[in-house]
Amino acid sequence: MKPLAAVMSLVALMLLSGCASLHAPAGSLFGGKGACARPAAFTPAAMANTDSLDHLAWSPFGRPEQGWAIYTLRVQREIKSRCAAQTAGFAERLAAWQAAHALPASGVFDAPSFQLMKTAWQNARPYVVLRAAGVCPDPPADAALAPIRASDVFPGKTVLLRKKAMKSLHRMLSAAWADAPGAGHGPNRLVVFSGFRSPAYDADRCAKEGNCDGVGRATCSAHRTGLAVDLVLGFAPGYAVDSSADANRLYQTRTPAYRWLVDNAHRFGFVNYPFEPWHWEWTGEAP
Repeated sequence: MKPLAAVMSLVALMLLSGCASLHAPAGSLFGGKGACARPAAFTPAAMANTDSLDHLAWSPFGRPEQGWAIYTLRVQREIKSRCAAQTAGFAERLAAWQAAHALPASGVFDAPSFQLMKTAWQNARPYVVLRAAGVCPDPPADAALAPIRASDVFPGKTVLLRKKAMKSLHRMLSAAWADAPGAGHGPNRLVVFSGFRSPAYDADRCAKEGNCDGVGRATCSAHRTGLAVDLVLGFAPGYAVDSSADANRLYQTRTPAYRWLVDNAHRFGFVNYPFEPWHWEWTGEAP
């Protein structure tokens, strides 16, 4: 689009609209008014993003998906935009990010842009780096594991985790309960429902359910490290809390708890597997 040359001079100076500033405090990334509706040069890109948000046909994690609404919060944080994905402000900020990463600065969300984001997100997980090198980490010794305190887990469950990870987890959950609306109480209270799983347990489950495809479930799971947890984020009607169905994942990414985690979990050493909103890994200790 012709106005891009002028816009890119602004990009170089980082003098974009108000939407180019650092992301807002926890849970308030979504906008769409005021500066987010400008500039007009990015209106066509905003229209393209609005259409693809629900209709993009792609396979970002090896399984066909339609639309990218599930990942909008992660993308907003990556490009440091407060603006909703349908706005010109979002498109402008995305163009700046694309230019900084040697991609065509169109402001239109596309698979190549997401692939770069995904690579960075995945490489922030030490477990993924090991797997890329062909290493499946051994489980920790029994003495390195301990039960997570009852207040931090789903009622009636016993969940094991490495001790240092457990302390950071408790601090993170306590902060989320205080800050994120609804995270500290009710049926969808933000707690843990799965932690350490032994290789034998996972292998048995793979054999019984036949779904260890590396997307829905991995043959070498991050849970064997004792550093990964699955968190209760609520669930869409008719689905289990850890269902990887698109409708359930979209529901979870729109909860206040998930928005809080995306903005704050890194302060406690936790990173997310973006395909599974509920899955978080502690990075303060080697797998």
